[in-house]
Amino acid sequence: MIQSQIKRLTSKEYLAYDDGKDTRYELVDGELIEMPPESPENLAIARRIFLELIKRIPAELIVWGTEIAVSGRLARYRLPDLIVHSEESYIALVGKSRSTITHEMPSPAIVIEVVSPGTTNRDRDYRHKRTEYAARCIPEYWIIDPETQQITICSWDNGQYEDQIRRGEELLQSKIVSNFALTVNQIFNPSQI
Repeated sequence: MIQSQIKRLTSKEYLAYDDGKDTRYELVDGELIEMPPESPENLAIARRIFLELIKRIPAELIVWGTEIAVSGRLARYRLPDLIVHSEESYIALVGKSRSTITHEMPSPAIVIEVVSPGTTNRDRDYRHKRTEYAARCIPEYWIIDPETQQITICSWDNGQYEDQIRRGEELLQSKIVSNFALTVNQIFNPSQI
């Protein structure tokens, strides 16, 4: 049996990569991982969060489609569902040809992931990305989980993430976005807004 070798990309090769398709990728230890389109439910959840955030912070600081370099054995880039920039990370991207926060750039203020169905996705969002975002010292990492109907806000405190898990009628409590007005139920069920 012949096994094909996976071509591992360096950060430089990845940042220059263009296969001529409109495919979204993450780079995990040098390997291109195709990201399938999001489910309509996950897109709706991200949109509701975006619309609530835009009431509280400048619109240009809230983005989707921006990738971030994280630590791994080899080159690794993640593509979160939403990012809330710090002023410094926003300024670092001004004038760039690619919306990528590299290792040399300041970290964003918040990274938000909406968990897709499946064990692999759960492990990726709860374990791997949590560790990777912690290594970047990102002040908040939100894990939005439609399956369990809960939201975990990981807040950076004294060199590690402290978790607050919110369910039901509880409001999110962010140190960065004050007065976030939606409950967990409202985020998952738009009919309750």
